[in-house]
Amino acid sequence: MELSVVMPCLNEAETIETCVRKAVGFFAEHGIDGEVVIADNGSTDGSQQLARAAGARVVPVADKGYGNALMGGIRAARGRYVVMGDADDSYDFTALMPFLEQLRDGADLVMGNRFKGGIEPGAMPPLHRYLGNPVLSFIGRLFFGSKIGDFHCGLRAFRKDSIVRLGLQTGGMEFASEMVVKATLAGYDIREVPTTLSKDGRSRPPHLNTWRDGWRHLRFLLLYSPRWLFLIPGLAFMLVGLVAGVALAFGPVRVGDVAFDVDTLVGAGAATVIGFQSVLFALFTKVYAMQEGFLPRDRRVDRLVSWWTMERGLVLGGLLALAGLAGLAASLLHWRVNNFGELDPRESLRMVVPSATALVMSFQAIFASMFVSILHIRRREHPPLTDAADEAAVVVDAAADRVAAERAEQAGQDAAEPVADTPGGQR
Repeated sequence: MELSVVMPCLNEAETIETCVRKAVGFFAEHGIDGEVVIADNGSTDGSQQLARAAGARVVPVADKGYGNALMGGIRAARGRYVVMGDADDSYDFTALMPFLEQLRDGADLVMGNRFKGGIEPGAMPPLHRYLGNPVLSFIGRLFFGSKIGDFHCGLRAFRKDSIVRLGLQTGGMEFASEMVVKATLAGYDIREVPTTLSKDGRSRPPHLNTWRDGWRHLRFLLLYSPRWLFLIPGLAFMLVGLVAGVALAFGPVRVGDVAFDVDTLVGAGAATVIGFQSVLFALFTKVYAMQEGFLPRDRRVDRLVSWWTMERGLVLGGLLALAGLAGLAASLLHWRVNNFGELDPRESLRMVVPSATALVMSFQAIFASMFVSILHIRRREHPPLTDAADEAAVVVDAAADRVAAERAEQAGQDAAEPVADTPGGQR
């Protein structure tokens, strides 16, 4: 079978029959060997019976959620290619040929773009049209280098084996983003075709919740991009902290009428520590995600981790600790020179804050080296231990069974042979 059209369904009795008939009509018009699969997520309004009557195959999916329903339908699909689309009659299932042509041409994933194809008045809330979808799609393109303009279009087509191979995990509306992100990271051939969005045919509100599902999309994009979640903010914090710290370590800095002194130096030390911790979290997340298969291998991270062994981390942490201890020793000498009396904070903090910052970062580096080494520990399955006497007994028993079987077979053959007549006519 060439094509399966998969529709998630939860109480879509008003529109499901229309959608199925349109898809079936598309197959007939273009001579396509296809099927319509309704991934039912627990409808109670008779959607299942209406879909079957219209010519669809209904697949019940117990796990609730948009993503769960779709994955259930995709796995049950018999077609080499799959088109997924909402069962609310907002997409035209008679106009699937551009998607199928791109798949036949070798594409792995073909996305619809509603902003290029046209959005009927009232089909998409203004908040989604002008803020939610454009912003989230921009973030997806920025974080992952995707060229897709409409990350959340519900009408899309793909090779079934390619999408199943991605191991998609999310069960909610963020499934739409996960598919695009993982396909992009996997280096798939992703294309885009214009599609139209019409006002849906339901009298009830849609299942989509603007703020909850918008947050779930954003949350997914952040968690799958350690670079933007941890690395880039961490590097920015470290840069600002180090530049300000170095400048203020030698005295106040005045910019116009504003003077920066030791109070700002304390903040610079905190920014440096926070930034360094964030960079380390980026490394932890990337290593863990690669080990578990959530993210593809990154050669730069592999090279860094192979170089940054636990021993080198201990050396780096030790050097930072020595620098910090040296600074603290200098501050004690300064205190001794002043007979252990009251000190001018503007002088003492310029020695204490950088020293304390170096000490904190030294422990961070040491602990990070240990943790990354733990992440690289592999579980191995060792062969079971066997006793030589037990192995010999098994061999002897097998040989005895074989000899007994041969004797039984020979006895059966002897019993089956007829007794020859004697010359006297006696047996």
